[in-house]
Amino acid sequence: MPTLPREQPEPSRAELHKARRMAESFGTDAQRYDQARPGYPDALVTQIVAGSPGPDVLDVGCGTGIAARQFQAADCAVLGVEPDARMAQFAQARGLPVEVATFEAWQPAGRTFDTVIAAQSWHWVDPVAGAAKAARVLRPDGRLAIFGHVYEPPAEVAEAFAAAYRRAVPDSPLSNQPARRPLDMYQAGYAKFADAIRQTERFHAPEQWRFDWERSYTRGQWLELLPTTGGLTQLPPDKTADILDAVGAAIDSIGGRFTMLYTTLATTAVRAGTS
Repeated sequence: MPTLPREQPEPSRAELHKARRMAESFGTDAQRYDQARPGYPDALVTQIVAGSPGPDVLDVGCGTGIAARQFQAADCAVLGVEPDARMAQFAQARGLPVEVATFEAWQPAGRTFDTVIAAQSWHWVDPVAGAAKAARVLRPDGRLAIFGHVYEPPAEVAEAFAAAYRRAVPDSPLSNQPARRPLDMYQAGYAKFADAIRQTERFHAPEQWRFDWERSYTRGQWLELLPTTGGLTQLPPDKTADILDAVGAAIDSIGGRFTMLYTTLATTAVRAGTS
C-alpha cells in the first residue's frame, strides 16, 4: 500500500489507480529505482513468451524498463507505455521505445500486439478499463500477463521499519498496517485482476501462476531499495533518513545481511476470438 498525501482520502487497493500523485512518484530517482529493484524470474519470462503468438510486446507502466529489457533479451520487440516522463526518459536512454501516457489515455493508433505485460504496475491501472483496452490491442490468441513481486524481510527488519514509519508519518494509512502481511492478501488482489479480465468476455479463462525464489541483501543493498518503494517516495529527506537509520540498525543486529524470500505472482489470460 502506498503512503498518500495527507489531503487525499485513502483509496482501497482496488482504487489505487486514482492515487495519481503516488503512482507517478517513482521517477524521483529513476537511476536508483533501476539499479535497486529486482528483475523477474527467467522462468516467468520464458513461459509468457512461449505462450504468445509472436514477438511484439506492449509493456504497460514500463518504468525504467526492468521487465522490458528481459523481454528484449528473449528476442521480443517491446514498446513501453509509462505515465512518468522521468522514468520514460531513463528507459528510452537504454534502448526502449516509450510513449508517455497512462494506459487508459494512451492511443494505440491501430497498432496491435502479441503480448501485453504489466510488471509491478497493474494496480495503478483502472482494472476494468485496463482489461478491456488490453483486449482491444491484443491480436487473436495474444496474451495478457500481469505480474509482480510479493516479499517480506525478516521480522526484525520489518518490525523496525513499521515502528520507524509510525514515528515519522503517524497520520499515514501505512502506519496502521501490520509490519508483515500474508501472501494470501496479495493473491486475493491477483484474483480480482482475473475477475476484471473475465468481465470483458474477450479472454479465455485466466490462469494464476506463482514463482518462488530468494535473494540475499546486504545492509547497503536493502537501504538502496527501500527509498524506491511507495511508502517513501514522497517523504522529505529527514524522515526517510530516520527510517533508514532504524532499518539499518535492525539489519546490523542480525549480522548485516539477510535472505529475502520472494514470490512472484502472475494473472494471465489469452485473448479469445479471431478478430
